[in-house]
Amino acid sequence: MSDGDDSATASSSVADPVRIDGETLTPTDVERVARRDAPVELTDEALERIELARERIADVVDSGEAVYGVNTGFGELVDERIPAAELERLQHNLLRSHASGAGADLEREAVRAMLVTRLNALAKGHSGVRPVVTEYLATMLNEGIHPVVRSRGSLGASGDLAPLAHMSLVLIGEGEAVVDGGESEQSADPSRLPGDEALATAGLDPLSLAPKEGLAMINGTQLTVGLAALLVVDAERLLEAADAAGALTTEVTMGSTVPSHPVLNEVRPHAGHRESASRVRALTADSEIVESHRNCDRVQDAYSLRCLPQVHGAVRDAVAHLREAVAIELNSATDNPLVFDAVDADPRASGTDRAAVLSGGNFHGEPLALRLDYATAALTELAAISERRVDRLLNPNLQEPHLPPFLATESGVESGYMIAQYAAASLVNENRSLGRPSTDNTPVSGGQEDHVSMSAQAATHARTALDNARHVVATELAAAAEAAEYVDDDLSHGVGTAAVYELVRERVPPLAGDRPLTDDIESVAALVADGTVAEAVESVVE
Repeated sequence: MSDGDDSATASSSVADPVRIDGETLTPTDVERVARRDAPVELTDEALERIELARERIADVVDSGEAVYGVNTGFGELVDERIPAAELERLQHNLLRSHASGAGADLEREAVRAMLVTRLNALAKGHSGVRPVVTEYLATMLNEGIHPVVRSRGSLGASGDLAPLAHMSLVLIGEGEAVVDGGESEQSADPSRLPGDEALATAGLDPLSLAPKEGLAMINGTQLTVGLAALLVVDAERLLEAADAAGALTTEVTMGSTVPSHPVLNEVRPHAGHRESASRVRALTADSEIVESHRNCDRVQDAYSLRCLPQVHGAVRDAVAHLREAVAIELNSATDNPLVFDAVDADPRASGTDRAAVLSGGNFHGEPLALRLDYATAALTELAAISERRVDRLLNPNLQEPHLPPFLATESGVESGYMIAQYAAASLVNENRSLGRPSTDNTPVSGGQEDHVSMSAQAATHARTALDNARHVVATELAAAAEAAEYVDDDLSHGVGTAAVYELVRERVPPLAGDRPLTDDIESVAALVADGTVAEAVESVVE
């Protein structure tokens, strides 16, 4: 299912902790923590690195040298020197002032993804926070303390400032958090508590932040990379389902599987093409339906069937390109400035004989933003070709003679799947209307931050594209299963398409007349989202 290297973690049980070491976090790990509440566990090695980085920051503070974010103002106020007595207030005020987001609250899984990715970035040992900060984050995840975070307001440089500030306010006992099992008499939502009360449910007192800690918490790409990690997992599942839908549609429309022959890929060896073609062959293996018309008069199928390996394969390649960036970003230090051993650093860096503090731009979300926009375009194409196959299943001007118009049991009096295709077409159009945030720019902070990535918007758009594409593919699966009812009962499906047909039929009965189809299609979409369809595909792929 995955083009990545986290197959070992994919089989882990929910009870198995995700090791936080700053080096090995995977998209599947993020999904386990975000959606399945897998516990997290900081490794001893990570805690040692965190402590060492903290000692280096303490040396810098003691030296009295001006270092950005440690004892200076922020952004355009970088030249403002902050007295030692005000350093704690500086960090607290940073969280308060930057928690100025907009929009609806982020959903639970997105907040958990932010928490675990921020925790892992700190575990790299270059941010300079005390170990207690990371221990608080781990406890919040393990005890179900989820900060209330506004979903809008990030520019993707200096990272996802506003969302991360909302998340981090809870550490100092401010803001709000939704606590699993929490109780409050002052809120309409009994689980939504003030930050200090939320911490108290886990026996924690609010933290007083040390120099650099507030900045370390909010400087980074954790909203972007958290959403992108979940997107990678979801997109890989969707691709398996799209191959399954296309294979079933090819079968029930009496299409050919010859376009998935391996020799075609050998002379144009794109990796994604190879993967999708191999799945179509595996899914339709031993299909009597395919064999029944192998020698028919049709020379070639329409592109939506014939070019499935090329189009689905190109989407696979795009998702693999995103996965590569996400895998790197998950295990990167993305705040600013970063602390290093003085021996390893540029001699022009700020610091002391033991430590060097380098100011750079690792918080800039461009490495993710561009690939997320690419993924949005790719997922739009996946939805587009799937919608065209739905049309071929339904359209009386295009469909095969054995299929009734719109798959209605009594055409004319009934409309069958007609409007399901309308809805799919609408979603494809919505995907096409999504912009390319990574190409936009709005300077901020008095012109100091004059080029930003808009990576969080790119992630949000990509998630919308994926949700819409999932519904379109689910529509194809449901319609293809309905079309299968009109295939000769004496002819068997392939080993994989039979399993996919049965999965759909467990949720969606054949039409016995018109009925609302929304719940049916959403039920199939849930099978796609949770990986059930992907597992069925994997079971037949060598």
